[in-house]
Amino acid sequence: MTGARHADWNDALAWLLEPSNPAVRQVALRDLQGRPADDPDVAAARRSAMAADPIAAILAAQQPDGHWEKPGPGYATKYRGTVWQVIFLDQLGADPDDERIRRACAYVLAHSQAATGGFGASGRIDPEAVPPPSSVIHCLNGNLLRSLIGFGWLEDDRVQRAIAWEARAITGEGVDRWLATGTCGPGFACAANEKLPCAWGAVKAMLALARIPAPGRSPLVRRAIEAGTDFLLSRDPAAADYPAGWGNTRPNGSWFKPGFPSGYVADVLQTLEALCELGYGRDPRLGNAVSWLRGKRGPDGRWRNQYAYNGKTWVDVERRGEPSKWVTLRAMRVLLAAA
Repeated sequence: MTGARHADWNDALAWLLEPSNPAVRQVALRDLQGRPADDPDVAAARRSAMAADPIAAILAAQQPDGHWEKPGPGYATKYRGTVWQVIFLDQLGADPDDERIRRACAYVLAHSQAATGGFGASGRIDPEAVPPPSSVIHCLNGNLLRSLIGFGWLEDDRVQRAIAWEARAITGEGVDRWLATGTCGPGFACAANEKLPCAWGAVKAMLALARIPAPGRSPLVRRAIEAGTDFLLSRDPAAADYPAGWGNTRPNGSWFKPGFPSGYVADVLQTLEALCELGYGRDPRLGNAVSWLRGKRGPDGRWRNQYAYNGKTWVDVERRGEPSKWVTLRAMRVLLAAA
């Protein structure tokens, strides 16, 4: 990077590294400067982040047994239930060794997994309930898998079962019967999308499988990744004209509103993140999407949060419409991979 672009990059990086937002600072040190997790500056930022909002406010709302708001599988309410906090805390870079984080992960593994292995979107208020197989969908399973892997649970047998469900649900291998609701067929078919392949679910699934270190990916997982990337690259991600059910003829507008944190909705930026993590950052098929991303940058060199969850979460992470450290961090991470 040279000239104004170089200056914009350095100015934005300095903004992200400000100590006033230690969560962003920690991730920027790690992902944009390549610092290891045990680097003194990274460790200090991580400690500060755990004691500051938004992480501190989320953890303050946690119940002693590890759940939030309502006991049980934890999908309800959006976006204050248990599964959402695990997803958001991972996105915020929370410390996986913190006892409260481990308790939250253990609660999800004990209460949110269906008998088939995937994580189910169930809002039942019952500590003894488990989600039915019909509630398992790619978006939630992918989000939780990514979070649990990020928090260090990859080798747990229950996480391995969820990975196996994800891979088989993508390729169709070993699946004898599909359900009318939830995941209703291979290749990301979802009843919520009129049984058509759901690109939002595909993005979440690919983000999850991307977190499995390459040497540890089974042949089945590798085939699932190949199928998922083929699907995401079958359209121009900048157009996001993936299959849409229920009479929709245009892509959902949320595709074009990069935001933070991220729930079940995906955007063009997150599609880029998934494909970049899987090694496709310089693929020419991403050229239009990368250009789109650059075009979203403001004259101050920063990106705005166009899809925040203000008023819906335990604490507002950022304000919708304002310059966003988190979206800027995400965008810069993609541009590094695409350079």
